[in-house]
Amino acid sequence: MTTYSGYYIAIIGGSVAGSEAAYQLAQQGAKVAVFDQLALPYGKIEDGLPKWHVKLRDKEESAIDEKLQHPNIRFIPKCRLGKEIDLNELIDEWKFTAVILAIGAWRDRPLELPGIENFISKNLIYQNKLIKWFNHYHESDYKGINIDLPDGVAVIGGGLSSIDVIKIVQIYTVQKALKKKGIEEDIFSLERGIDKVLEKHQLTMKDLGLKGATLFYRKRAKDMPLKPYSDESQKEKAQEVSERMLNITKDRYLFNYQPNSVAVGTLVRKGKFDGLIFQKTLVEDGRLIAIEGSEFEFYTTMVISSIGSLPEHIAGLPSKNDLILSHSDESCRVANFKNVFAIGNAVTGRGNIKESRAHGRESAERILDRHLDPKKEQYQAFLRNLESKVDQQVQMIQQNITEFIPLTSEEIKLIDDKISALQQMVDYNEDYYSWKENHLWERLEHTIDSKEEAK
Repeated sequence: MTTYSGYYIAIIGGSVAGSEAAYQLAQQGAKVAVFDQLALPYGKIEDGLPKWHVKLRDKEESAIDEKLQHPNIRFIPKCRLGKEIDLNELIDEWKFTAVILAIGAWRDRPLELPGIENFISKNLIYQNKLIKWFNHYHESDYKGINIDLPDGVAVIGGGLSSIDVIKIVQIYTVQKALKKKGIEEDIFSLERGIDKVLEKHQLTMKDLGLKGATLFYRKRAKDMPLKPYSDESQKEKAQEVSERMLNITKDRYLFNYQPNSVAVGTLVRKGKFDGLIFQKTLVEDGRLIAIEGSEFEFYTTMVISSIGSLPEHIAGLPSKNDLILSHSDESCRVANFKNVFAIGNAVTGRGNIKESRAHGRESAERILDRHLDPKKEQYQAFLRNLESKVDQQVQMIQQNITEFIPLTSEEIKLIDDKISALQQMVDYNEDYYSWKENHLWERLEHTIDSKEEAK
């Protein structure tokens, strides 16, 4: 019989951070309940990583599956915090020893322009919604939003996520234009290089009737956070590398780039969205300065905002600057709670902000390597590093929960019964792999040629 320590931990979110935390705690003898809002616990591995990463996605999802198979872990799918379960309920009624929030960042940072809210999901599309659509619209039973990306889209942003967004736009519009000429190219070929595909067919963007999407960034190309550096002595070299990386990516996917431009208004004619008003900027001593009288208009029917993601707001949790407020600068414990913790980039503590920035720098370097050299090991290295950081956070949490009194057998049975009731509501019988087989999203067929396999 499996033994446990008398602690029962609830984890909200079962993706990379949540599954790693669950596994580490279960290995130490605690019982763990992993609640996930979706049928499968893959988070942004499934809905934030563009679908051309077939092998990587399958490998990382299998790793999550294996961790959640630990005998001390119970999985509860289709269970959303704030809907099927409530935070205070988990603490006061269920009597979990502790609750760990591994909710990630799913809420798009709003694009704050006067009147822009009138065009959301029509002419303004946010990054997370775009990638989720792109990853799933090919499915035969897809019931989500429909997006028909036009030529000439404006993408606002400056991070690596913006690069993925503009790649999606270019791949979609070029694929559609090629099809009109009777040429079939899949997204995997186009992702390896739109320039190479057009060269193969002796075509140009102009031949396809396309002008391409434009990426607008508020600073210079060299200011993009693409190459990390640890001190000022490395800054100049890092900036040179960032600029070179952007130019290589731009040439490979044939998009346009407009630096030193910040959106300041919308163009609306006869009630219809017609584009954006931008203002030119300059950078002096690291400060961004708007240039008076430098406004210009950019006409487009669609804008995609890729200016960052935030954790979802949870009622009753203290927050600061859209992040969960921690108990102290170096703690994962949520302020005002003795047994609620947050892991990942949703918590504000100084140490956690530092770690989040480190994650950002490491992901920037590795993910950009993926754009320039399709070796998925860089992504995997980042994810392994994330797991290592979670291990450190779990050790901190374990030190805190040892002060709590172990649950009685009756209290543990109460939690187990409540879990079973939630599982029964969605017909989940704890046969995880059978459940996965019936709920896994429809994949695109991907034939890997010998050259790609060699990479």
